[in-house]
Amino acid sequence: MLEAGKKAPDFELPDQDGVMHKLSDYAGKKVILYFYPKDNTPGCTKQACGFSERYPQFAEKGAVILGVSKDSVASHKRFEEKYGLAFTLLADPERKVIEAYDVWKEKKNYGKISMGVVRTTYLIDEQGVIIKANDKVKAADDPENMLKELEG
Repeated sequence: MLEAGKKAPDFELPDQDGVMHKLSDYAGKKVILYFYPKDNTPGCTKQACGFSERYPQFAEKGAVILGVSKDSVASHKRFEEKYGLAFTLLADPERKVIEAYDVWKEKKNYGKISMGVVRTTYLIDEQGVIIKANDKVKAADDPENMLKELEG
């Protein structure tokens, strides 16, 4: 995980509609950049729906939400449509951004060790500096916790 106080690495990834996004496109806004393991899984769905339900509150505070996983553009589109998600999902199947943000790690699941995305959320300020980094994310609580972070 990258630490607070560091400049967030810029990147370019396609969204659920195939439109390219750069982190630098969001200069002047706060960005909630969250990395999650997989579309349409229970924890990831709770987290995404929680962000979507609170999206107007994030927008009021001048923040954008970007969700990143190694799923494809097509998978993201299905995920967005199934749950009516109100924010941008970015596809990183080659894991370039996932690795740049240091969230591709060894994980233990039911005693089995494998590599995967560790659920991690970054809050990035208007100048592109990480002001909060959390890799102990509880999927269902993350949206509300990030809203509280914005409220200071």
